[in-house]
Amino acid sequence: MAPGCLIFLFCIFCCMISSIGGVFLEPDQNVSLPVGWKYVERVSPKDQILLTFALKQQNIDKLKEKLEQLSNPASSQYGKYLSLDHLSQMIQPSKKTLQAVWAWLGNLGVQDCSTVQTLDFLNCFMSSSTAEKLLTGSKFNRYTNGHQTLIRSLAKYRVPDELAEHIDFVGGMHRFPSQKTVISKAWKVVQHRKANFHMGVTPAVVRKRYNLTASDVGSHENNSQAVAQFLEQYFHQLDLVEFMHLFGRGFGHHTEVDHIIGRQGGIKAGLEASLDVEYIMSTGANISTWVFSNTGRHQSQEPFLDWITLLSNMSSIPWVHTISYGDDEDSLSVAYLRRMNNEFMKAGVRGLSLLFASGDDGAGCREVRKGKNTFRPSFPASSPYVTTVGGTSFKNPFQITLEVTDSISGGGFSNVFKMPDYQAAAVKSYLRKTKSLPPDTYYNAGGRAYPDVAALSDNYWVVTNLIPIPWVSGTSASTPVFGGILALINDNRFQRGLPALGFVNPLIYNIQENGTSGPFFDVTTGCQYGCLDEKTQGKGFCASPSWDPVTGWGTPNYPELLKVLLEVRDDHP
Repeated sequence: MAPGCLIFLFCIFCCMISSIGGVFLEPDQNVSLPVGWKYVERVSPKDQILLTFALKQQNIDKLKEKLEQLSNPASSQYGKYLSLDHLSQMIQPSKKTLQAVWAWLGNLGVQDCSTVQTLDFLNCFMSSSTAEKLLTGSKFNRYTNGHQTLIRSLAKYRVPDELAEHIDFVGGMHRFPSQKTVISKAWKVVQHRKANFHMGVTPAVVRKRYNLTASDVGSHENNSQAVAQFLEQYFHQLDLVEFMHLFGRGFGHHTEVDHIIGRQGGIKAGLEASLDVEYIMSTGANISTWVFSNTGRHQSQEPFLDWITLLSNMSSIPWVHTISYGDDEDSLSVAYLRRMNNEFMKAGVRGLSLLFASGDDGAGCREVRKGKNTFRPSFPASSPYVTTVGGTSFKNPFQITLEVTDSISGGGFSNVFKMPDYQAAAVKSYLRKTKSLPPDTYYNAGGRAYPDVAALSDNYWVVTNLIPIPWVSGTSASTPVFGGILALINDNRFQRGLPALGFVNPLIYNIQENGTSGPFFDVTTGCQYGCLDEKTQGKGFCASPSWDPVTGWGTPNYPELLKVLLEVRDDHP
């Protein structure tokens, strides 16, 4: 071939590369259509889309260092939490980032945008045709699961090279909400209920097991707790009234949620929403309770991301948050996961305690290739900056007895985040002493290990749509129970002029590793589900003395936990 032809072909190749230039912000994001969803139609070019731009933050290293100081009782900074204003000054994007992103959007006529106080999120409405020009490679369609309709792109997007250093990711593009929900075993029972009836777990059972007395209720005016709901899960106030009438005798409590953030609707109440509200309010009894109802205000919005942005825009916010929500860690991009970690750190430096359910899939299982499986960690359960709650059940379901592992209890090791220092000694001790570990190819022994703690997760009574429903199970139950207990401890700390517990993990691990006896009921029996293959035979990790990746440190012994956490003060010289 003549040299002139080669030069001509090279020029064409260069033009092609230039025309498809840009940077993939989330190259590893799973863009396959999840099971249960199906294509509906291509969106119209004029259809409006709401996208969330996560702008690059400053001083993340300082943020991490600050959180370590504020959550370390040996530090002179312990408990001296930041206001939202001070947090904003630390992490808000640089002027260069703000100018670059606004100019990029403005060049395509995108002006209908709102930001948050920390300036690190930008929510913008635009037509789908504009969005596809803005984010090269994207292609927006409608999808449905029979209940919801969402606008998403199953094609990965790129941003111009010069914008890549200013944006972490764009929300409203790829991620579909998790479809996991709690169920009642009663729905699967064929026989008459009367023949199979037993009381199951009620507030009285929870309070007796964890040694809460009638006087263990909140009273401080500055105290508050919250649950967050997603996927059009609603609670009804009348259900709460009926629940407290049936099960709330013997201790002071509220029968109304004090604040609802977001849209609360729906003809039918959701079982998960009812469970969360009823058990955080009966365990953290008499404490002001908020509900964050994050259903997604627009078809292209991500409800979990909506909740995160709300936290960045509220100066007054509850101290304890419990969230029964999660995705498979491998289904999310690393850029998204890392940014969510930043958001959890932001909450921690403000003194908030974030508790997430460990999940109901045991260790999980993912087929890497034919004949080769690995366990499948869940996120945000696998984040180093949240408190993750596993699940237990009574050894004898008809009595308030010792607890054993609930086999559904999520737990394991992150494949993305390394093991944080606060838990390294406990986890390494477990790995060293435990003889019956799964094959090491199934998990990342150097990753963040979870859960941190546990509570009962089996056979709960819940009132939803004015009907008492028995045998409701899942870590969606254990999480609000443990959250309510932390809220009660906060209440006692506030009465003594002490700060909120905030990010409590370093404190819990430190207390337990120092040999403090009594704060937790150690769960040493039972295993979780794993992969159904020859190597593991359906078994994941098993409980053991001290910390384990099924039940963490165990379940709370309230008076002893209160005692040791009241001794942690912020009065260093």
